[in-house]
Amino acid sequence: MSADARPHHPLARMIVARLGIGVFTLFVISVLIFLAVSLLPGDIAQQVLGQSATPETVAAFRRELGLDQPLAWRYLGWIGGVLQGDFGASLANGRPVAELLAARLGNTMFLAAYAALIAVPLAVTLGLLSALWRGRLFDRVSNMLTLSAISLPEFFIAYLLMFWLSIRLGWFPSIADPGPDPGLGERLGRAFLPAITLVLVVTAHMMRMTRAAVVNVMGSPYVTMARLKGASRWRVVTRHALPNAVAPIVNVVALNIAWLITGVVIVEVVFVYPGLGQLMVDSVTNRDIPVVQACALIFAAVYILLNLLADVVAIAANPRLLHPR
Repeated sequence: MSADARPHHPLARMIVARLGIGVFTLFVISVLIFLAVSLLPGDIAQQVLGQSATPETVAAFRRELGLDQPLAWRYLGWIGGVLQGDFGASLANGRPVAELLAARLGNTMFLAAYAALIAVPLAVTLGLLSALWRGRLFDRVSNMLTLSAISLPEFFIAYLLMFWLSIRLGWFPSIADPGPDPGLGERLGRAFLPAITLVLVVTAHMMRMTRAAVVNVMGSPYVTMARLKGASRWRVVTRHALPNAVAPIVNVVALNIAWLITGVVIVEVVFVYPGLGQLMVDSVTNRDIPVVQACALIFAAVYILLNLLADVVAIAANPRLLHPR
């Protein structure tokens, strides 16, 4: 790229630089994924065909999968297909991996969006109120509850919600699979328990970061000046402190949304939700290597992309971050 063709705006240069880093990071991750899957113990061909398969059949199947080729050539063949949108075929049922991923990824995105629409406004509101009433009963109780939520693993929260809201009270189904062609109401009802589990896990992190960011800004001179002019505490927090605390809040929100998409594996397994995480676990059990590699690569790509988006939004909200001291 010539000097004249390079972006001159600082934000554009930052985006190009971060994209380059993201692409390189994704390349490294793809190598690690391929190596980790390739180094799994046992003969994949033998396990897929079963113990009754003859050595000749196993050898022919290994040639069909390309397992007789050097590791580097197998990686180049796989990543070359991925760059063209071809993730290969499933070893379990012979269907294209891209076809399997399409429906499952949509379900995972639906669940993540469902949880995010509840968690983000709730966490920001609770963080603002906690900063506004710092040191009071509301602040102490909310901090205690968020620390408890952070300390509990998501599978434990999921089983507690399942026990009380599904088994004891019967309000929601314990199995989140909505079946074929469900309506929106059916999908929302079926996905409520896994969504609330995710909400309880991520709200605590976002709420505490919102509180910390706002409390940090509250000590700034311009906030003190606004107080001396007689502005109410709520106006000081919402009009002066919050806009200048957007950058760290946006970062933690984006990181938690990324976790909602990439970290739903346990929640999907507990509630038998037909998402990408459930597909990945089933594929690991079945030694369906092409599906496992594709799922891991998609999770990594989504996480990297959302981190880039968080950086861009944070800098757009606070351009001073482009020129750190």
